[in-house]
Amino acid sequence: MPADKEQVYNRIAVLRAERSISRRDLATALGVHYQTVGYLERGEYSPSLHLALRIAAYFEVPVEVVFSLNPFPRLGSPQ
Repeated sequence: MPADKEQVYNRIAVLRAERSISRRDLATALGVHYQTVGYLERGEYSPSLHLALRIAAYFEVPVEVVFSLNPFPRLGSPQ
């Protein structure tokens, strides 16, 4: 697979929902446009390393909790 087509999976939407944080509030905290958060959540845009680390820091979790090169298991499904 070409490098520009590699998928980065994320749990941004799940983390936002667990904490009742809107896209707009997250975007404001990160200093990005709220649509950028939507693009990230849908996998239409891969974050820079700096942005990925800022997102993880915002949620106070390790970056690998938020991002992965492999799909995350669906919630409630056996691993």
